[in-house]
Amino acid sequence: MTGWSSTAIWGIIAALGVGTFLVRFSFLGLLGNRDLPEWVLRHLRYTAVAILPALITPMVLWPNATGGQTDPARLTAACLALAVGYWTKNAIATIATGLGALFALQAFGL
Repeated sequence: MTGWSSTAIWGIIAALGVGTFLVRFSFLGLLGNRDLPEWVLRHLRYTAVAILPALITPMVLWPNATGGQTDPARLTAACLALAVGYWTKNAIATIATGLGALFALQAFGL
């Protein structure tokens, strides 16, 4: 059906598993018992701040639920969540605001 044999698929799965292990081992196994320099720790603090917007932005601007068309309800909910996050510095309040705003706006047909 896909043009790939079962052996090739399992080989790819095994190779990806080994690759994932090696990437994680490079940090946990090789650097796990060492103190990292201050500049590395300072940069690692911003990992979540860099990753979360990269994951959320495509779901706001080009959601699969609307066939890739920008949805005013999602944009409005994202702007409200951004404002609450900036104002409160509280992740739970930000998520709750965005979720509540999205559900309310969709319920009202926006």
